[in-house]
Amino acid sequence: MLALGLWGLDRGGMWGDEGVTFMVGRRTVPQIWHLLHGVDAVHGLYYLLMHAVLTVHPGEVVLRLPSLCGAAATAGLVAALGSRLARPRVGLWAGLLYAITPLTGHYAQEGRSYALVAAGVAAATLLLVRALEGRSWWPYGAVLAVTFLLHEFAVLVLCAHAVTLAAARVRWAVWRGWICAVGAAGGVLIPLVWVSERQSAQVAWLRVPDWDTTERLARDFLAVTPTGVVFWASIALILIGLGAGRLTSVALPLLLLPPVILLSVSQFRPLFHERYVLYALAGAPLLVAAGADRVSGALRWLWLEGRGVSGGRGAEVERAVAEVGRRRELVGAVSGGGAGGDRTSGVEGGTGIDRTTGAGARAGNRPPLGNGHPVPEPPTIHPTKPVQRSAHQPRQPHRPNRTFRLFRIHRPHLLTLAGVLAVAVPFLHGLPAYRNDRSADRRPENLAAVAALVGREVRPGEPVLFLPSFWRVTASAYPGPFVGARDLASGESGARSGTLSGREVGPGELRARLAGVDRVWIVAQSNLLPSRWVPGDPTDRVKLDVVDGEFARRQEYVHGRVKLALYIRRMPPQDTLSSMTALTQPPPPTSAATPAPPPPRPTPR
Repeated sequence: MLALGLWGLDRGGMWGDEGVTFMVGRRTVPQIWHLLHGVDAVHGLYYLLMHAVLTVHPGEVVLRLPSLCGAAATAGLVAALGSRLARPRVGLWAGLLYAITPLTGHYAQEGRSYALVAAGVAAATLLLVRALEGRSWWPYGAVLAVTFLLHEFAVLVLCAHAVTLAAARVRWAVWRGWICAVGAAGGVLIPLVWVSERQSAQVAWLRVPDWDTTERLARDFLAVTPTGVVFWASIALILIGLGAGRLTSVALPLLLLPPVILLSVSQFRPLFHERYVLYALAGAPLLVAAGADRVSGALRWLWLEGRGVSGGRGAEVERAVAEVGRRRELVGAVSGGGAGGDRTSGVEGGTGIDRTTGAGARAGNRPPLGNGHPVPEPPTIHPTKPVQRSAHQPRQPHRPNRTFRLFRIHRPHLLTLAGVLAVAVPFLHGLPAYRNDRSADRRPENLAAVAALVGREVRPGEPVLFLPSFWRVTASAYPGPFVGARDLASGESGARSGTLSGREVGPGELRARLAGVDRVWIVAQSNLLPSRWVPGDPTDRVKLDVVDGEFARRQEYVHGRVKLALYIRRMPPQDTLSSMTALTQPPPPTSAATPAPPPPRPTPR
């Protein structure tokens, strides 16, 4: 995950939300606290973290490093969950699958909080499993509290954890410990919910999710590639992995419940975006890895049946080997090629030959089981006849076949290696998509490119407008090219006013400022001018009305959602003032009655 995240981390430009993180992170702590009272309270803890990070070095790469570290931690935590709930190779496969999922890499290279939230949820889930094994609940509650402060929608993971507890049929004492931990974390969250509810207008741009949104989410979450054989193979493995017992009771609720709940609520109040439930993605690779492990187990059983070993006899041998702690494959125990052996007694695994004496090991000399009975002799398909030596024949040292030993040591790991190679196939298949995602053009906009255009096209002293005012974040993220420009609408900076983009002058003053210019540069949303959009802010309405009604576009450069355009006044300002003066002066007296001039056109509201 670290390797993939570092690949293309410096893509040469921030987009809008990253620009907000960069701008707010460079403010002082009192200024950040002032901001959170009016906007972005849900990201307050993340902004304070980024303030500490950007104090070290304010740069784009440093801006994204916390997200990259969060994604790497999540991949490791997914692997730890798979190892704890199933076996190590399931954890290895699941962690690798999480690391190569394109959606994971996308948010690992984004200067926002969502990768860190995913790490917090994965850590809380692992601590939940540990608490079910008898550990303390308070580390679980503490991690939940921090994760909720990073983003309040992480609270939906509690529904998944409750289903996990119900599926495990835990005692009331366990439920009581979980409720106490959740209550403590929820108490920390309540003030944030109260403040963010008053700032809900920030998500007014979200729309009711439709079936296409749900299908796109499923394709991005459930497989490494959203189409083709890899996608349907992942679906099949997930279905097979549903029978993995304990792992399924943890991974399936985590994968399904947060997205389903948020999609359902968004049918009445739009709140859904895939990044808000990115943490649920961790459930999919766990189920895929569990399904692959079950398939490999079925194939191994079929192979043993083909070798003529009955299921009961093989199970008896495997249980005996497990009792003495020798974790070798059942195939090795049957065929005499098993890995390892008893390190204390020197018995070669699966052969019954003592490495130190060369004599056959008797059942009475074998280490006892936990119940005091000796380990049953593993079945040998090709028994070896003991070597007969004379009394005067010198004993030859035991020289095992090192090539055969090497094969025997690593054969149990061939299946794990095959799984790792299988994970590499979809990654190589989707390599062009990974490469494209590292480009700045794959983000909604590139503020660095817009700022470079301003530095090249805008002459010193020329007026600039931002429509809507949010796009002043371009000048905050890359202030150099805007140093010589004149911001016509600026009234008070964002740091002093406790806002993201600062406070602008009133509509009347802005109209007076525009009356004295004959050309103006606009940094605007690309779908504006012309547009039927009616801004809610009165100053933005004046910008749109005056520029659209009195100016004509001469140049335009579009980068994603942002464009830089030059507008020239249709009538010079001097002529406009002369016309307005002529209209306001009373007409000269004449002998004949003349019709009164028409009144000036009212200003659109």
